[in-house]
Amino acid sequence: MNEINFFAAANSFEGFYSEFEDIYKTDGYKLYIIKGGAGTGKSSFMKKIKALADEKNIPYILFPCSSDPNSLDGIALPSIKTAFADGTAPHILDPEYPAVKEEILNFGEFWESGKLEEKAEKIITVTNKNKALHKKASAYLKALYPIALNNLNIAKASVKYDNLNRYIALLIKKHIPPKKGSATETVRFLSGVTPVGVVSYSNTPLTLCKKRIIIKDRYGAVSDFIMEKVREKAISYGYNIIIVKNPFMPSTITDHIIIPELSLCFLREYEYINFDCPDRRIHAERFMEKSSLKENKNTLKFNRKLQKELINTAVDTLSEAKTVHDKLESFYIKAMDFKALDTFTKQFLKKLDIK
Repeated sequence: MNEINFFAAANSFEGFYSEFEDIYKTDGYKLYIIKGGAGTGKSSFMKKIKALADEKNIPYILFPCSSDPNSLDGIALPSIKTAFADGTAPHILDPEYPAVKEEILNFGEFWESGKLEEKAEKIITVTNKNKALHKKASAYLKALYPIALNNLNIAKASVKYDNLNRYIALLIKKHIPPKKGSATETVRFLSGVTPVGVVSYSNTPLTLCKKRIIIKDRYGAVSDFIMEKVREKAISYGYNIIIVKNPFMPSTITDHIIIPELSLCFLREYEYINFDCPDRRIHAERFMEKSSLKENKNTLKFNRKLQKELINTAVDTLSEAKTVHDKLESFYIKAMDFKALDTFTKQFLKKLDIK
């Protein structure tokens, strides 16, 4: 089965940006919020849900952790309208409609508190060090916001909007047929700044969609304008859409839009995400004044270089934080009764209505 992966949060230039509620923000979904410390088996539990779904050949959506892409923050099972999510910091989730729409799975029930209390001072020290490193990485990324915004504004000032608007009108007319209905929006990420670099799940839209409109756009000004117009029209027609935000400037730039009902996606291709498919590319610079870009060439180049260096520094800091987090996990692993957790997991999987 081809895996569908999205990030539900991002280490962005705007700080930690979470859309965790969109893991299950669909009518009729039941959410299981998993609580527990580092190393208590939350991700392993969700991987067992995934294994069962594979065995039963039912679709699922994975939500890897932006602080460790090998770990899961969530999994959704659309066919049975059930989702699971790590409800601990920095993406804290609490029930809004307890027992009706959400249930809490407390993995703290399976640790021996006495063993953890014996290591209290060390646990507090390591926890605070991990928090400090994440704060440091966030500071590097936040320093990039005005720099990235400067490049985006230069690019926006260079766009030939008359030409672009005409092109978008034709694009929408060709690919998005009118209909009536009530639309929903789901917000997600395909890319993220992680301890192993900028990770992108470029295969996800290729798996979800047979038709792909790919805009090659290093600056984001043209593609974001296209995405906004596509979003407006798709919503006015009543399509359910997935809005995929830019991992660096999520409040400012939309990178991609997926319209599952049409098996159609609009994708931005740039330095941090490329799509392995033969589809024709639309080159954004055909809609931009080259003379304007040339005038600002040195500024754009310097800003991109600085952005790359600070992202790399943030990645190194997140990697250091991951090492510290692994040490924190070791304290909890030693205090966990994994036999009891395994028994609970087997019983839970038996009750889960996967057919």
